[in-house]
Amino acid sequence: MASSNQPGVTDRELEREDGLLERDRVAIEEPLEIRLAGDPLAVTMRTPGDDRFLAAGFLFAEGIVGALEDLGGVAHCGRPGDDGYGNTIDVHLAPGVALAPSLLEGTRRGTLTTASCGVCGRRSIDDLLARVGVLPHDGELVIPRALLASAPGLLAHHQPRFAHTGGVHAAAAITREGTVLAHAEDVGRHNAVDKVVGQLLYQGALGAPAILAVSGRVSFEIVQKAAAARIPIVAAVSAPTSLAIDLAERAGVTLAAFVRGARMNLYTHRARVG
Repeated sequence: MASSNQPGVTDRELEREDGLLERDRVAIEEPLEIRLAGDPLAVTMRTPGDDRFLAAGFLFAEGIVGALEDLGGVAHCGRPGDDGYGNTIDVHLAPGVALAPSLLEGTRRGTLTTASCGVCGRRSIDDLLARVGVLPHDGELVIPRALLASAPGLLAHHQPRFAHTGGVHAAAAITREGTVLAHAEDVGRHNAVDKVVGQLLYQGALGAPAILAVSGRVSFEIVQKAAAARIPIVAAVSAPTSLAIDLAERAGVTLAAFVRGARMNLYTHRARVG
């Protein structure tokens, strides 16, 4: 198999059961260190690409920035051609933006952040809700069940890396009219969501999406990011965790999982689905 020109995809040699050697397309996985004004903050294993959005979405979900205006410069460290160039990104906040030391220490991660890190031993649900609040449900947002059922299909139209490799997650932000505002793929499901939230932040579109569609299971962290971005509905093709359901219930997020065809399981705040 020839080497792919698809961004985020490379190839490696494999041996088939008949002994033939071939080239297989695989997703690229590399570390990204996120720095804040030069100070290391977190390391995540991700698929390179859209790193600016990943960093911005991560900082937004953690409450370090609350708007695009809070961000100053966002750039990779070093020079093109340097060893490891592109795997460290430095974020500078806008002049006058202050950080709460307790928030920064709660966000700092000295070890790798993975797609299944869950609550990471950090703040409790109470602490999270005190920061992001509870999404209201006043009856104005009711989406058709057919739109919710279509979310995985809309997401699938924006998964070229998965089509090449079968090895990446995806996320998309969808309006109540069925328009995809932002989408991303990554080896980490939480990275894909951060990239989507980062895109919405740069577009000035936070508050517009009705649905966050994700390709994998739903963990605490996925619901956390949806609640922080004020996206009221999460639709997943796979299973939720117990803590994801508990957080969704308390945060006012409608959680739909096993969304496959016309079938789905609605776990929380079902009144938003008509």
